[in-house]
Amino acid sequence: MSDSVARPSSASEARESKGFFGRIVQFLREVLLELKKVTYPTGPELLRFTIVVMVFVAFMMLLVTGLDFVFGKGAMWLFGGSPGK
Repeated sequence: MSDSVARPSSASEARESKGFFGRIVQFLREVLLELKKVTYPTGPELLRFTIVVMVFVAFMMLLVTGLDFVFGKGAMWLFGGSPGK
């Protein structure tokens, strides 16, 4: 039978052999490599995304305001009284 002892991979061995600051430097290198893979939106895409977000936020504000008004009126009708007392 073959010996099936689990051996740590070379990446984990390299991670363990580096010191504290070596691991920080390695992390920063990996962050920079990942940032190179990012695709940034073009100007027109950025404008379109911004408009979509602003319209959505305005819609949600109107929805929450409307629901607040309806539930406030319902609470006043149910429990009586007038607002401000």
